Parts: sequence; structure tokens; C-alpha cells
Amino acid sequence: MAENSLGHLLGTLRRYPDVEAANLQAWDATDTLLLDTAAELLTPETRVAVIGDRYGALTLGLLGGPGTAPAPQVRVHQDLVTSERALRHNAAALGIDGGFEQLPLGAELLEGADVVLLQLPKTLAELEEISDAVARHAPQGAVLLAGGRVKHMSLGMNAVLGRFFETVQPQLARQKSRVLLASEPKPVEPAPPYPVTEHNAELDLQVCAHGAVFAGTKLDIGTRFLLEFLPGMPSAATAVDLGCGTGILAAMYARRHPDSAVIATDQSAAAVASARATATANGLGGQITVLQDDAMSSVPAGSAGLILLNPPFHLGASVHAGAGIKMFEAAARVLAPGAELWTVFNSHLHYLPALERLVGPTAVKGRNPKFTVSVSVKRHGR
Repeated sequence: MAENSLGHLLGTLRRYPDVEAANLQAWDATDTLLLDTAAELLTPETRVAVIGDRYGALTLGLLGGPGTAPAPQVRVHQDLVTSERALRHNAAALGIDGGFEQLPLGAELLEGADVVLLQLPKTLAELEEISDAVARHAPQGAVLLAGGRVKHMSLGMNAVLGRFFETVQPQLARQKSRVLLASEPKPVEPAPPYPVTEHNAELDLQVCAHGAVFAGTKLDIGTRFLLEFLPGMPSAATAVDLGCGTGILAAMYARRHPDSAVIATDQSAAAVASARATATANGLGGQITVLQDDAMSSVPAGSAGLILLNPPFHLGASVHAGAGIKMFEAAARVLAPGAELWTVFNSHLHYLPALERLVGPTAVKGRNPKFTVSVSVKRHGR
């Protein structure tokens, strides 16, 4: 595709249904660098897999638009359900009907793939899981193009790739982005390295984690602080761990309230798989239902007696309060009148006025040097 045509296509992309704001865009210079690097390797017969396509820039850039030359069939894995929906939404807006298939990370995505395009993830653990999957399932001649913003890249990424590929070649940087070209996949261990399971002695809990999950098998400090208030939380017929990660909050609440039905929900496929594994490993699989969802969109309004929330304060690499606000709005919809939202958040974010406005009367239950724990009661008549 011509450069100006690609620029026009990318300029039309939206982040919807993810948070949208004037300072947040749906593509970056890494997308264009990956597409330009891949263009030298592609023919209409090339089998392409895309991993980490945030809003569809890579997939739709490969496919072009109405009237462009034939493009490869693209298989794509996106960890976040918002990314999956954004790709479909942007494809429809561009008049691109088909040409891509959305799949889990695994054999169906990668078998027969000649070229794999990857937006480098934030953590080395996620890169390790992806690299293992590519080396495990892609053919011997496959080439992995892994791109990222230079400021977020590290030599550790080269080292991880070097464990799974014979050759790792850093390419020239452009517009503060760089591509690492990895080729000749190495043999891998018989069993995949993820999910990892670790016993947390502090909680007496088996914690399972895929590579993409925040904090891995560790207990993050915000969740630890919120758990201090678990004895004072009410027993609810239905409780929700919103943004569940590895499912620690869901498991600990379920263990304390064996008569409660607990829903653990997250927009991340890796988090959902981790939370499901955590529930099973602790004998709670029958009590905890795990859903991949965007802000509880499939959970009925007014159905929850309690919601537990440790919201993220990053959107990708950007610090932004929008993700938390979106979750507060979702909690207000799903809570029954008089039901409670327990939230732990970084105190500098000043979420209390938003919780009061969107959910209902809000009280601070505790503070430490970094975090605030609050409880908000859903207003009647909302």
C-alpha cells in the first residue's frame, strides 16, 4: 500500500470501545515500521500471524482497504477483548469485509505462519510466552518481526528472543521505534512454560498466571491492602471481582463466603485463563465463574450485591484515569441498589469525587502511604 494510503487508513482508526481521548490514538510509529518492514517479505500467498494488534492497525494495514491489491490472509491474536472489538469495528468502518481471523495464542494461530508481526508486550514474561508459542507452532522458516518504542525496549527482550530463535537482528530505529527480526526457531521444552503456578504462603493460596497478567503470581500491593478489609465486607449472593487478573480477590472472597456465587471478569484473555486456573487449583472452580468481558457488559444490571475493584491506572503505556472511570460507571450499572463497591486505588488519582458522583455515597475505609480503600453504596433509584 502506498505510504499516503496507509497514513490515511491509520488516521481513520478509533480505539472504541476502549477509552477515547484527544491525547490517545489508535496507532503509533511502531505499527507503520512493522508494516513497512513486513512489506519486503510479503506476497499474496504469504501466511501471516499478528500478535498484540491493539486496535487493528497492523491487521488492517496488511489488508489495505477497498480497491487495494490482494493481501495475505491474516490470523490475529489480541489479548484484550476491547482490542478484538476495535479491530472488527475499524474493519467495518473501512469497508474491509473479512480477510482476518481472530484466534487464541496457540497452534491454530501460528501453524504454517511464514511471517509473524508482534507489537512487543510490556513484560518479559509475556514475551517469553509468545516466543515459546511461535517457536513451538510456527514452521522452521518463520520470521518474527517484533517491534516497539525504543524507550520501552530493553536488552532483556533480545535475550528472551535469543532463547527461542537462533538469530535475533535489531533493525535500524525510525521515529523512536525499532524492530527486532528473529528467525530460525529453536526446539522447545515438551510442556509450555505458562501458566506458572506458585503457592502464596501469606494467603495459603495457589496462584496461577500467564505471562501477560499484571504482577504474575505475586500479590500486588494494592490487592494486599484491599484484602486487609475482607473481614468487613458483606456476604453477597453474587459478588464480582472486576478486573480480576489472576483471580486472587475472587478466590479469597469465595473462600470466606462459600455460599456466594462469585464472578471473576477481565478484558484480558490471559487474565481470564489465569483466574480460571487459580480457581480450579484452589478447589473453587464450582463457585467462581470466569468471564472475559469489557467492563461487565454481559453482566445484568442490578445483579451484584458486591463488587471488588483494583482498577488499572495505565492505558497501554499512558497514565490515564479513563480506565478507572469506565469501571466505576460499569459498577454503578451492575450493582443492586444499596449494594457496595469496594475499591483500592493509588491515592494521587483522587477517585473519590468520581465514585461519589457515579456510584453513590463513598467513605474512605483506610489509607496507607500509597493507596486508599473506599466503599461506595449504590444509590437507590439509579
